[in-house]
Amino acid sequence: MRILVLSCLIWAVLSACDQSRVYEQNTDFTERYWRVSEKPEFEFTIEQPADRYTLYGNIRNSVSYPYARIFFNYYLQDSTGAEIEKNLVTQYLFDAKTGKPFGNSGLGDIYDHSFELLKNYQFKYRGKYKIKFEQLMRVDTLQGILAVGVRVENTSAE
Repeated sequence: MRILVLSCLIWAVLSACDQSRVYEQNTDFTERYWRVSEKPEFEFTIEQPADRYTLYGNIRNSVSYPYARIFFNYYLQDSTGAEIEKNLVTQYLFDAKTGKPFGNSGLGDIYDHSFELLKNYQFKYRGKYKIKFEQLMRVDTLQGILAVGVRVENTSAE
């Protein structure tokens, strides 16, 4: 009984800390690399278009990633498939001089990053939206990338 009560209490605390999250999903690359032909897509629903949202791109990498930076595009589409936003993102995963990894340390040699894509963004309509990621590193197989994802937060309440 104590374990059940403790589990419920932990779940309630964790849920309360993340009330702004509307959507979060990641695509894992089980072979520990991101091929140029792989373009992960994520579909989410916006219920309150009058609110403001911040969208983040998530990257999980290992220390075997061979570069300091990563370059990728994101494409945001509305429910009709029309492209409403597109942008090139360039971010450092490692310090260019020291090679020290940035991001939140996961298990061992794994690091998680969350990069702001759109801040205080207002969607025009209620409904489904899709975001797609495309790696632009000029190599077919990008070693050391374990996962790519998106997080959508409602920032109107902040």
